[in-house]
Amino acid sequence: MVGFDDVPAVAWMDPPLTTVHQPLAEMATAATELALALGRGEEVPQVGLEIATTLTVRESTAPPKEE
Repeated sequence: MVGFDDVPAVAWMDPPLTTVHQPLAEMATAATELALALGRGEEVPQVGLEIATTLTVRESTAPPKEE
């Protein structure tokens, strides 16, 4: 089982949940810069933005069993 957002509590679940971690500070910075640019009447340089995520592997996942 895999979760998303890497909420701190998932590390304390039984078993600890594997999760996809999003860089919230980087996302907030990008959103703030976009909002300020729009507020100044500037054209936005791009329509979308991709920010890398990371997989935090914990005990809720395992490699497949060998047959």
